[in-house]
Amino acid sequence: MSDFDAIDSLLAEVGPEAVLPEPAERIRLREQARLSKTQVARALGVSPSTVTGWETGREPSGEVRTRYAYLLDGLRAKLDTTAEPTTAEAEEPEDSPADVVPADADLDDDVEVLATPEPCVLCGHPARTRVAGFAQHLDPADCRTEPEPAPQAPQSKAPAAPATHPRPSSAKPPKPPTRRAFQDQPDATHLIAEAVQAALAEHKGDIDAATAALLRRAIPDAMRLLDDTRKGARYDIIAHPWIPDILRKQTAKGADQIWEARPKWTRHELPPGRHEVTALDINGAYLSALKTHLPLGQLEHSAGFEHDRRRAGVHLITPPEWEHDAVLPNPIGNRDEPGPLWVTEPTLRLLLRLSGPKYGLCDPPEIHESYTSGATENLLEKFRIALKDAREAALADDDEVTLEYVKAMYSKFVSTMGESNYNRELYRPDWMHIIRSQAFANLWMKAYKAHDEGLTVVRAMGTDELHVIGDWRQVFAEGRGVTEVKLKDVYDVGQAEGDQDQASQEED
Repeated sequence: MSDFDAIDSLLAEVGPEAVLPEPAERIRLREQARLSKTQVARALGVSPSTVTGWETGREPSGEVRTRYAYLLDGLRAKLDTTAEPTTAEAEEPEDSPADVVPADADLDDDVEVLATPEPCVLCGHPARTRVAGFAQHLDPADCRTEPEPAPQAPQSKAPAAPATHPRPSSAKPPKPPTRRAFQDQPDATHLIAEAVQAALAEHKGDIDAATAALLRRAIPDAMRLLDDTRKGARYDIIAHPWIPDILRKQTAKGADQIWEARPKWTRHELPPGRHEVTALDINGAYLSALKTHLPLGQLEHSAGFEHDRRRAGVHLITPPEWEHDAVLPNPIGNRDEPGPLWVTEPTLRLLLRLSGPKYGLCDPPEIHESYTSGATENLLEKFRIALKDAREAALADDDEVTLEYVKAMYSKFVSTMGESNYNRELYRPDWMHIIRSQAFANLWMKAYKAHDEGLTVVRAMGTDELHVIGDWRQVFAEGRGVTEVKLKDVYDVGQAEGDQDQASQEED
């Protein structure tokens, strides 16, 4: 009988929907069986973040629900009938290896215990645990960067023979092995290339049809790429944490309470005369914004005026007065009503930066309360680099299919990680607001750079539009790379001096 024969038989018995235990029981069964989320996900054909969602209250449906129920029922039956080990079996031998993992060890969800040691990806020595599919020691102290010394032969009483080929004194001693956080992983861009090739083959080279098909698959393909780039990562992504009410939509079609500081600013007065304005397009704004401080776990509430740079989240602040609106946009964007508001980590960090001694443009914001978690700036870094590399390769090859596909992957990834029916594998509205706000903060810093280099900033809009007067090529590199800008439009504003004189005479 095949695996699916057994599942078909089970489907016939349980009816339309299998009954699942409560989320706490799902976690208990998996952990007691010493299975990681990665192992469960691999067996069921889903991602580890999906398993996380099931264990925090999200309900699977269809065939995968039945298979998940079958797994949990089997674990319960197996665990309930497992005999307790005898005292002799439970005793640990005195000469057991130091890196043997105790049965009651508190392991992360992505840690697997190996029956047979495998070479550690950090130091190459045997390890008895595997993290997200890669063998490694859990305790850094167990990783040995130096090779074990070879056993020495007993010393002979006879005098040692002189060395016949002494090493020249100028020769450099060998460098000690470099310890890296993880071994280099295969280039994840192959997933993007394979998807493009398959779509073109399926649609017999029809570029428009292949592009449309890839855009429809952009969200699940982005999640697949994310899982691939997270292999060997130290931090697990918590895909469905508890979310405070301020991050929930107030109405079905409304918004939550987070202010993203989206700039929508136009300079009120220009210098006298007629000027040529250049509209610049900032490339890959959301792609660059993936490098930002993201909270790892569930947000926790705190009150007070101190900002902990090791954490990230959302903050209720009273923003400072902004006295430079004549030449630069307000860092919190256009806001009509005064008083406190909830902002994201990038907005708060930008305000704190501008209030520091280097810039001195405003007072520090007043922080009233926060929802934060421990954070890292590199959580999505491999994901970002894979998309950036694929984008650069597509530009070099004039490959518009891949270019549009990659753009859809990162833009839809950001826009659907909130309360969206299009991406149920990741529910992090806090991340969505933080990434968007990082894009706005990046645009603000480009506006400041232009102003600081002597350009006249005329307009800043959204995440990627900056209008300036002056020789912008002396300030920004031109091109289509993510660190470059491209020319969007050129237009004239103001009046020439002769026109102004004539207008003045007419008024008189």
